[in-house]
Amino acid sequence: MERAHPDKKVLTARQAGLVGCKNCAEAWPIETQRCGRCGATLASRDPKSLQRVWAWWLAGVICYIPANTEPMLLTKTLFQDEASTIVGGAIDLFVYGDPGIAIIILLASVGIPVAKFICIAWLALSVQSRALTAPATRHVVYDVVEYIGRWSMIDVFVVAILSSLVQFSAVATIEPGPASLAFAFSVIFTMLSAQSFDSRRIWDSFEPVERAP
Repeated sequence: MERAHPDKKVLTARQAGLVGCKNCAEAWPIETQRCGRCGATLASRDPKSLQRVWAWWLAGVICYIPANTEPMLLTKTLFQDEASTIVGGAIDLFVYGDPGIAIIILLASVGIPVAKFICIAWLALSVQSRALTAPATRHVVYDVVEYIGRWSMIDVFVVAILSSLVQFSAVATIEPGPASLAFAFSVIFTMLSAQSFDSRRIWDSFEPVERAP
């Protein structure tokens, strides 16, 4: 783990008497109450950001469990009804000759969500423990989590497309299973958790801890 050199002086914006706007990133004197560019209310730190991060994170984890254990697709034909989970459907695709699609689904439905849960938890814990991990490293992790959030709904999109295309009445129908709704909620809650994180608190580890007299 990369750590800052103990003799290296880091001047934070708060120590310099500045406050940054979370909406437009403009810097203002710390006593400024409202951003002169976008009109947003200014605050040096969001005191309740970590509570919201953990609340949304926990909600996302809870929804992610049924998203993987319940059926994602319900296929009905003249002869049988079949229910497929995310992992089960990916395995079927791999067995029947579509390994590329199977890998994409596993990455989008299992790899990326689990990585997001781990990264958000690590960022929150690093802020709580005032870890000295390089701020640039943590900002990169935060930016990556924010960026990939928009691609996390690929399973829901696939289910929606299949459900709209494969509707042959008595011959065959495909309907979204309960896992699709749980997965969508899990993605939404994870995105809200990431957005609730106040990235400015990454720099708090370089400020002296205030002790009560």
